[in-house]
Amino acid sequence: MSPAKLSDNFYDKIKPRLYQRVGRELRLAYRVLDLGCGACELARYLSEAYGQRVTGVDISAGSFPHNRNITKSTHRIRCIRKDAGRLSFIRNEAIDAVIMFWALHEMKHPQAVLEGAHRVLRPGGKVLVVEFPRNSLAQKIWDEYYYTSKELTNSLHKAGFKDIHAKRVEHKQILWVTGFRSKN
Repeated sequence: MSPAKLSDNFYDKIKPRLYQRVGRELRLAYRVLDLGCGACELARYLSEAYGQRVTGVDISAGSFPHNRNITKSTHRIRCIRKDAGRLSFIRNEAIDAVIMFWALHEMKHPQAVLEGAHRVLRPGGKVLVVEFPRNSLAQKIWDEYYYTSKELTNSLHKAGFKDIHAKRVEHKQILWVTGFRSKN
């Protein structure tokens, strides 16, 4: 299906399905870092559905939640208003998985973000980047710069990730890229 044949609310419709897919992809991770978390919706979903401890990081004040520890009874979600390109507040190798959901294209220094994600991941830890690909409906609607599969896989490789896989899903309107930190 071509981007022209998809409705403008296409992304709103697929978001819950993508959250489920992210959950399945990262289900074995206990400590998850959500970079560019916005209102911490995905963090909330992962915590509630999979019992994960999620730290959300976002520089924007617009949609950022007022309550930084969203799940009061379990304290499994922590939202921090900081620059995702400067993760010095997270120890090396302290995170099991990093997710960037529709966020990397918004970041000022995306390569620094990817390098920081690599540093904080434990050996064998996974990164998942869910983005809008170039020439997608998103580009038609919002007219922003989006990556090709090759650009994103090259950036992950340059940041030190291995076993990188990229595919387009959801009528080829979503770029789904995974990579791992080496175990040694």
